Amino acid sequence: MSKFFSSLFSKRNYKHNYLLHISLFIITFITTILAGLMWTTGQLGPYELKEIINGLPYALCILIFLAAHEFGHFFASVYHKVKVSLPYFIPFPPIIDFINFGTIGAVIKTKSPVPNNKAMFDIGIAGPLAGFAVCIIILIYGFTHLPAVDYLLKIHPEYYSPDYGKNSYSLIFGDSLVFYFLKTIFTNSAQFIPPMSEIYHYPFLCVGWFGLFITSMNLIPVGQLDGGHIIYSMFGEKKQEAISSVAMIGLLFLGILGLLTAFLNINIDFGWSGWLFWAMVLYFLIKIKHPPVQQFEELDFKRKVLGYLGIIVFIISFSPAPFIITLQ
Repeated sequence: MSKFFSSLFSKRNYKHNYLLHISLFIITFITTILAGLMWTTGQLGPYELKEIINGLPYALCILIFLAAHEFGHFFASVYHKVKVSLPYFIPFPPIIDFINFGTIGAVIKTKSPVPNNKAMFDIGIAGPLAGFAVCIIILIYGFTHLPAVDYLLKIHPEYYSPDYGKNSYSLIFGDSLVFYFLKTIFTNSAQFIPPMSEIYHYPFLCVGWFGLFITSMNLIPVGQLDGGHIIYSMFGEKKQEAISSVAMIGLLFLGILGLLTAFLNINIDFGWSGWLFWAMVLYFLIKIKHPPVQQFEELDFKRKVLGYLGIIVFIISFSPAPFIITLQ
């Protein structure tokens, strides 16, 4: 353990641009506060100074989730003596009429080769599992602390009006197995449960949903995504490439189905055109095939169990249609 911490703070092994990391974190903190205010008020400013506190629950939760995911990778890398950067938080400013979470995530940069598939596996699995655990905690808190319907009525006083949302576009967050399960377990019919078209007004539910979405995207078993690292480390090069190809076909299918739903007005809430864009990013930038490591050997039983757990997390977190925009 002492060797671990000595390597963690060794200037020889880790030379970080602290000013850049801190600056990006602060800017992301600000943009996520603004996003939280936008989601919880339904308005894109201007905001009074006293209203800033209303954006803090959303901002803090989303930063905790991103930090858990990226530092999961970071500490696993340090354990295996792989040089990596600190997390780069990526801010995204609020834009009118654009789906915005205040950030597009965070990344760390690997600065030295990963020596073997065991190290690759540990680094790949640590981030998603840490982030998923945080998501579960946030969602449980959100579902067990749901405010009364008066909270939503302050944002949409006309919510119960028969004309609410008529002739306007509605954004619906797509359900996932784990989100639906937690909602079923921790809520009851006696309380007001916001529909999926309104959960973005609830900071804990919104961040929990966003975290599951990001986790599932990272666990897609393609190339150098976390899912690609896991599948490659578990099954080897040939099986990873085959599984990756099947995953790409699935993304293309969901993306094309999403396009058909949008342009042909087909009433099928299964598929999202954004998957088509993500498939193109994976194919041209991330690549389908995972690059080889210097040494490959069969994983031990504990790692295999964690690997299958990661696959389960991907399945229960994935939403085929994460964003549904309809004209009411």
